[in-house]
Amino acid sequence: MKTSFVIGADLRDAQGKGASRRLRHKGKVPAVLYGGKKEPRALTLDQQNLLTMIDNERFYSSIVQIKVGEQTQEAIVKDVQMHPAKNLVVHVDLVRVVPNEKIRLHLPIHFKGESVSPGVKVQGGVVSHRISDVEVTCLPQDLPEFIELDLSGMSLNETKFLSDLPLPKGVMITGLAGGRNPPVVSIHAPRAEEPEPTAEAAAATPAEGAAAAPAAGAAAAGDAAKKDAGKKDDKAAAAPAKKEGGKK
Repeated sequence: MKTSFVIGADLRDAQGKGASRRLRHKGKVPAVLYGGKKEPRALTLDQQNLLTMIDNERFYSSIVQIKVGEQTQEAIVKDVQMHPAKNLVVHVDLVRVVPNEKIRLHLPIHFKGESVSPGVKVQGGVVSHRISDVEVTCLPQDLPEFIELDLSGMSLNETKFLSDLPLPKGVMITGLAGGRNPPVVSIHAPRAEEPEPTAEAAAATPAEGAAAAPAAGAAAAGDAAKKDAGKKDDKAAAAPAKKEGGKK
């Protein structure tokens, strides 16, 4: 694989939070280079130079070249820590690359053929991406920039799994260890949404409720009147009977 990025660096001896803070105030970024059966080495990188690289996904899946004076060292970017509120790099971890030793890093997955797949074009399905990158292990010369997955033959309710990813020779997916095989992408039917009420229906609903309320009130009043009338009739019927009984 060809080296795509060159990062200028300086060696640094001062370490700790205070020293790192002073570096950042000067537009520098603390970094560490380790691996390759050598001792870790503290470095200083340029902030502006890094900001031009970190938005490129190839920066994280390529072999970069660390240049310290006249010496160069191939490495991969293991981690980039960003400031939580500012567009600033806080720290960078780099791992040395040795030609005959396997490296491990994440590669982006590029999906192609989505719009022409039968599941989308003919059957009206929706593509759901479950995984956007995958960790691989390989020798440096076998490292690809990305993994490409063709979806042009997928139908509705079909799923592609991790084992379906096409791999170049010498590249292995670490996520398949232990019999695991998680889904990567699928095509499913769009979810049915409840229709929103129209303006006419929304306007009619309160009117119907308002009309129902008086009707219910009138019915309740009618029932109460009937009960009162029934009570009066009962009293009227009972009163004469008492008077006649008194005369006897």
